[in-house]
Amino acid sequence: MTAPSATPALAIEGLSVLHGAQALVRDIFFAIPAGGVLTLLGESGSGKSLLALAVMGNLPTSLRCEGQVHIGGERTDAADQRSRHAGWGRRIALLPQEPWLALDPTMTIGRQVAETYELVSRPAADSQNDSLRAARTGARDLAARALASLGLREAADQYPFMISGGMAQRVAFLATHAAGAPLMIIDEPTKGLDADRRDEVLGLLLAAREQGMSLLCITHDVWLARALGGRLAVMLDGTLIEQGEAATVLAAPRHEYTRRLLAAEPARWPAHAAAVEAGAGIVAEVRGVGKSFGRQTLFADVSARIAAGEIAAVTGPSGAGKTTFGNIVLGLLKPDTGQVTRAPGLAPTAFQKIYQDPAAAFAPTISLRCSLQDLVRLHRLDWAELEALLARMRLSPALLDRLPRQVSGGELQRFALARVLLMKPALIFADEPTSRLDPVTQQEVIALLAAHARSSGCAVLLVTHDADIARRVADRQIRLAN
Repeated sequence: MTAPSATPALAIEGLSVLHGAQALVRDIFFAIPAGGVLTLLGESGSGKSLLALAVMGNLPTSLRCEGQVHIGGERTDAADQRSRHAGWGRRIALLPQEPWLALDPTMTIGRQVAETYELVSRPAADSQNDSLRAARTGARDLAARALASLGLREAADQYPFMISGGMAQRVAFLATHAAGAPLMIIDEPTKGLDADRRDEVLGLLLAAREQGMSLLCITHDVWLARALGGRLAVMLDGTLIEQGEAATVLAAPRHEYTRRLLAAEPARWPAHAAAVEAGAGIVAEVRGVGKSFGRQTLFADVSARIAAGEIAAVTGPSGAGKTTFGNIVLGLLKPDTGQVTRAPGLAPTAFQKIYQDPAAAFAPTISLRCSLQDLVRLHRLDWAELEALLARMRLSPALLDRLPRQVSGGELQRFALARVLLMKPALIFADEPTSRLDPVTQQEVIALLAAHARSSGCAVLLVTHDADIARRVADRQIRLAN
């Protein structure tokens, strides 16, 4: 490992983020030594991602900063965001929470990773044609090796819309890491990944530390906090309530919220006692279904009968076709082989989807209130019932007047779930519905979804990479393997 420097890679002194007179993040102090790591845990909406944007100098114009930010010993006022822009990519890099925001939809995966090697890693003064050609060739080779190292060799010629959410997360990490910045801020790097892929991302983070990179890792994944070691800070309601060595905080947390956070890990959930009622009607039946894209076979000869009130976990490695399978059940895609039969007499709106990427479920330029009011008016629903659902999910009514991009990923996912439940569907395809949620909120939301399924007779196809969630919640599993 590179010898540590006495100068911290990142030091934050009294940083606050304000919206008018309201403090969203308050009086934050911490330091990350060169080559060190600080993992930031906390619930959705606690201010973790706002803190990252403040450090990057990339806050929305409606917000302002106070305090000091030191990057590699260079001090800037937190309010002076432009002073930190020049270091993007070369001194500090950010992997955002939503991988789609880090990827260009018009470029192939291989080209995006190669471009970072070519344009950011290469010295700016290198402008000779021969050198440029050599840089492009070297960048392509580096990108190919990096993609292969994470099992993404076949994705090099594909576009972002053609790959799974877990694959997009790994690609976004590679593109960000390729810049070679000595300080990287990583927002939820392991969400939506199966155990093998999660281990691969951990390996990349540990290798980056061995090379001297410093990490600020924002995560809901307590497993990742344990595996990374270093220091750990816990955030609640915009403040740091506890911080120290990761092993110490995780072994003997002092704050009540930290204890609740650790107790809410899926491995500690009680196993569900309810089962599908005898004689429950069949909502959908899948017979011998298979699907391929080009020469790649995702799955073949899958059969299942999905009963009313049943929770069936759809599991398998990233890229195995779990989202595709659910879309076939919903009728959004046609299978290459086999057929799907849905219960007669059900309206098209009886089959609903909770998207893995919640931003895909809302118009980006319309407030959440307007989107939900349109839904209530169109389907003649009860707004009071929606308000009750939002309260159960601990969503403040004030968030309704924001645009989708102005709330956290976890908050947006809870809005998407409330909207689907309000429709009282016969079947919900829930595509990683809690991957953006902290353990406490995740347990609450899964419990709400399960209770709704049992009480209303709604079937749930639950995509999850978490084996503990599948074991604790589902009546059975439908496992896909490519």
